[in-house]
Amino acid sequence: MSTPQTAEEAYRRGAFGGAQRTGRRPCLVVVDLNLGFTDPASPLSCATDPAVEAVRDLLAAARSAGNPVVYTTIEYDDAAERTAHAFVAKSPNLLLLRPGSRWTRIDSRIAPRPGEPVLTKLFASAFFGTHLNALLTAERCDSVVVVGASTSGCVRATAVDALQHGYSVVVPRDGVADRATDAHQGSLRDLQAKYADVVDLPTALALLGRSPTT
Repeated sequence: MSTPQTAEEAYRRGAFGGAQRTGRRPCLVVVDLNLGFTDPASPLSCATDPAVEAVRDLLAAARSAGNPVVYTTIEYDDAAERTAHAFVAKSPNLLLLRPGSRWTRIDSRIAPRPGEPVLTKLFASAFFGTHLNALLTAERCDSVVVVGASTSGCVRATAVDALQHGYSVVVPRDGVADRATDAHQGSLRDLQAKYADVVDLPTALALLGRSPTT
């Protein structure tokens, strides 16, 4: 008679981590690759250069196929600071992200093209307090490819909310970055187990490079 698995053993042996259905109309959601997070001069920065390079390739694939692209950034005026006071209390350096500051601008290496929306958010998820879901609905998207920073923070929160809004979720491991290796790896592991398909860059490129009619 076999010994019952513990919860940890079940987790490690694949009781979680099934594959989601593959989306036919994906949107590339670029989370917080603004200068406040990509420029090493910022106290908020991550080691994002490898992720930015991967995102450049993913943008090219999505644009070539006619699949939508949405960006997010974060900024706080006085009213927004009051609204997000508890979040800001955990990371006071977020207040560097003032309206009009260079830190809120998307990194020029992956700059949005005309018509590609940049949503301003106050909290971790790209869905919370924004019209991201309305944009995805209008574009008839059934899936999202989530990239950006940080893996354990805004990327994870966005991926979880995307699933809860009914979208299939893909997270390219080369397209995300974090400040801590253990948080990065642990979050990718848990996303794969419960919320998203964590894939290599060629797999994500193939998904985004497929036109909506194929």
